[in-house]
Amino acid sequence: MNVKTCLLVSASAIFAAQMASAATEISFINCGAPDGVAPEQQNIDVAEWEAQNPDYKVVQEYVPWGQCQEKAITLASAGDPAALAYMGSRTLPQLADAGLILPIELSEDEQASYEASVLSTVKFDGEIWGLPRAFSTKAIFYNKAIFEEAGLDMPNGPQTWDDMLAAGKAITENTDAAAFGMPAASFDNTMHAFLNFIYSNGAEVVNSDGEVVFNSPEVIETFQFYKDLAEYSQEGPVAYDRGKIEPLFSEGKVAMIVQSFGYRDRTGDVDYGITWIPNGPSGDHSTLLITDSLAVFKGTGVEDAAMSLAKFLNETDRQAKFDDIAGWTPVRDTEISRALVSKDPNWKYYLESISAGGPEPQVIDYTALQDVMNEAIQGVVLGELTPEDAAEEVANDLEDLMDY
Repeated sequence: MNVKTCLLVSASAIFAAQMASAATEISFINCGAPDGVAPEQQNIDVAEWEAQNPDYKVVQEYVPWGQCQEKAITLASAGDPAALAYMGSRTLPQLADAGLILPIELSEDEQASYEASVLSTVKFDGEIWGLPRAFSTKAIFYNKAIFEEAGLDMPNGPQTWDDMLAAGKAITENTDAAAFGMPAASFDNTMHAFLNFIYSNGAEVVNSDGEVVFNSPEVIETFQFYKDLAEYSQEGPVAYDRGKIEPLFSEGKVAMIVQSFGYRDRTGDVDYGITWIPNGPSGDHSTLLITDSLAVFKGTGVEDAAMSLAKFLNETDRQAKFDDIAGWTPVRDTEISRALVSKDPNWKYYLESISAGGPEPQVIDYTALQDVMNEAIQGVVLGELTPEDAAEEVANDLEDLMDY
């Protein structure tokens, strides 16, 4: 290579670098650690979007869950928002009410690509505020050896609340294990675990019209079931969140646990079965639907580009590939999702209950909601509240929280 050619190459490199540095930045906060395959796939997708939009440079920041959502909200409240954030959908009502994020415009066809129940996790005040990016549904893991030791004839695991209570009695009387790992600590998965059974008894917390409907016969039945089930759970459930219960299951100390599909890799040597959340007398198999979403913030000057990036990442086939690599419950029905059951029949328990599932209740003050629900659950489990009183207290407190 001669001197003239070297100079031309150097000049081209400098020009390219200058052009790259001149690109408008889109700040993108991601809740979670960047050490899994899902973020790697996201990097590939972001690079593809950048190639199609060379005037923009996406700057991704990964922040641990414990600090992430607070950081995104604090920056936006201070007038220095990230352009885009991946965060829990439970935060969307607070952000929307404060005027910090943009509603997501989806066509009828785009909305039809989701189960209505999935979109309910990102809807607030009649509008859609986030694009579901990660999705979780729940089912029951049960220890087959403990069921056999207890003399139970339930080859497919418990299917109803009566089955769970019968299993609880037999396991308690005939084995050294507790029947059910019940989270009842002051933590979000206490409310989450309970909501699975609320929805599996045909109950709701807040209906589609935004009305509090918690003080219902179906909710009271659910509290009574939880009170009965606590007798067959690990000792002192108010000291346990889900993370502390997981090793109890893998060590054979509890026979049943509510978990997502990904828990299969953390069960240790347990010979387990999976079945859907058992239904109560007034409902059918259902599940709590939890999503994390992409939210586009106001006041950045790059709102259109950030919205374009969010929709690009969430495009049906691209999102389906992202879900499959991450091992999450798929956000939409696609060829990839329809093939899951043939790969592992247990997927049906996570997929077939989606249409009947329910969201985390959409309220502005999610922390207050969680506190109210957890206190009621703890009160019933400890025998300090009757199911009727617990349902009434939560309903009254929720009325105040919904009065915005």
